[in-house]
Amino acid sequence: MKNYIQIKNTIKSFNKKIEVSGDKSISIRCVLLASQALGKTKLYNLLESEDVINSLDSIKKLGIKVKKYKDFYEIHGFGINGYNTKKKLTINAGNSGTLARLILGLLVDSKNEIKLVGDKSLSKRDFSRVTDPLKLFGANIISNKNNLPLKIIGSEYLRPINYDEVLGSAQCKSSVMLASLKTPGKTIIKAKKSRNHTELIFKFLKIPIKIKEKKKYDNIEIKGPVNFTGFNYKIPGDISSSAFFIVLTLLSINSKIKISNVNVNNSRTGILKILNKMNANIKLKNRRIYKGEELADIIVKSRSNLKGIDCPKILNSYAIDEFLVIFLVAAKAKGISKFKGLSELNKKESPRLEVAVNFLKKIGVKYLRNGDNLKIYGNPELVLKDNYLIKDFRKDHRVFMMSCVAALSFGGKWKIEDKDSIKTSFPTFIRLLKYLGAEIN
Repeated sequence: MKNYIQIKNTIKSFNKKIEVSGDKSISIRCVLLASQALGKTKLYNLLESEDVINSLDSIKKLGIKVKKYKDFYEIHGFGINGYNTKKKLTINAGNSGTLARLILGLLVDSKNEIKLVGDKSLSKRDFSRVTDPLKLFGANIISNKNNLPLKIIGSEYLRPINYDEVLGSAQCKSSVMLASLKTPGKTIIKAKKSRNHTELIFKFLKIPIKIKEKKKYDNIEIKGPVNFTGFNYKIPGDISSSAFFIVLTLLSINSKIKISNVNVNNSRTGILKILNKMNANIKLKNRRIYKGEELADIIVKSRSNLKGIDCPKILNSYAIDEFLVIFLVAAKAKGISKFKGLSELNKKESPRLEVAVNFLKKIGVKYLRNGDNLKIYGNPELVLKDNYLIKDFRKDHRVFMMSCVAALSFGGKWKIEDKDSIKTSFPTFIRLLKYLGAEIN
């Protein structure tokens, strides 16, 4: 079967309602926490992507029972000491940095050596950002230049740590938080602002956590060890997946979309704040709280008078997975858009800042890059007519989806390779595009 798609026409006007798949970040966190709970957990609307399936496979290898029903997954955990870490065990995280980094936090007390591997892309990503603090807990971790594969042997004499998380990485913060569940005493984390899904789930599970919010960072205290019981959870829609449809609607002609039941947690809505500063027309309706997370329906209308932005750096960590499509809006906006401090983009599945710059060059958009700062000179009259081939992007699912949005918005004839990459996070992406009227071969 051919692993590419072709797009030859822009999308026609549409007015549709959709729901996107379950939030990937929350899905993985719920799977891992369910594996440490006492008793049965039921997870509804769990994202059935490769990253989440790899998470389920990983906990099964650790002796946790997983059963799929029609409407939910049931996970039977045996508490924080319930993993069966057999000898010569290998866990494959596939493409998922979230799974790889978070599960390491749960293996700090493993009695036997466990090998953690990933695909070619994940194996090039830096793991020192989590292995360094986990070693302070007492875990013994052996790696090759801080990359996968690595080996971890836990300690039965874990000690709490004081940890400064300075990158704004929710994965690093969460890995330390999960390790603290198994550690006697008080672990203290000074964390630069980032996604707070783990904190909210801890609160929902009544895990003893104290959070003092400051302007630029949070002070988090967790007292362990902690046991907690199984739980029921319905995973909300993923705003990172919604982002592609938000931008497609903005850049299309006379179009409107309603995306229902989306997680609009304040630490994830950077894209909405950035786009509304660019004169977008994005509204949240039916806002409500579910187990600490805020949900809403997102209403988006086309916008022809988008404007450039001097993007506040503080929003970077709140939109880290959405910048690729934000750059598409900047390319079509009037004026210059300025983005600063984008180094974390190159720590993702592919070096996304590099990819973005090459993509802008390919489609003829003027830009100026200085280190991890980027200026995009927008062109409201941008229309593409050439042939475009997108390949060699390390099978990064978000690069593939961004390319589809560009093709459907700007015109031209496109061949976009590695369509199977969307299985990582959003298997129904192409189906939803076709539902909106996109012609995709």
